[in-house]
Amino acid sequence: MTFEQALLRASDICARQEKCVFDIEKKLNSWKVEEPVAAKVIDQLIKEKFIDEQRYVNHYVRDKFRFNRWGKIKIRYQLKAKCISGQQVNEALQQISEDEYKDALAQLLNKKRRNLKEDDKYKKRASLIRYAASRGFEPDLIYQLIDSE
Repeated sequence: MTFEQALLRASDICARQEKCVFDIEKKLNSWKVEEPVAAKVIDQLIKEKFIDEQRYVNHYVRDKFRFNRWGKIKIRYQLKAKCISGQQVNEALQQISEDEYKDALAQLLNKKRRNLKEDDKYKKRASLIRYAASRGFEPDLIYQLIDSE
């Protein structure tokens, strides 16, 4: 695949949906684009603002919290898997309001509590803790909300 073809296909993908460098590198590898050509394509996409890591991180954090109801730990972990970490992620996670974050966890816990068939209160508590932790919420906040009810 030539540089022009790869750039055209990659820019088309980036125009339709927000992507990060990792996603595009993966796509270019699947198209069997040679490494130097892939690097040129990515540089060009960044230069033309098709790829903007900070913009991607902000959208990713907002969407995963609002729509998937993920906690900050899971969001950070998933971004790290895409080779994105550091200050960009911290800034994006700080944009989530604490009240909204606690409300989201409280709603998840209440919904899960209603669906649990368990009678033993200790098993029920353990199940709620595991569930909230699997969604990526911080243990301190989980315990605080579970114990307050």
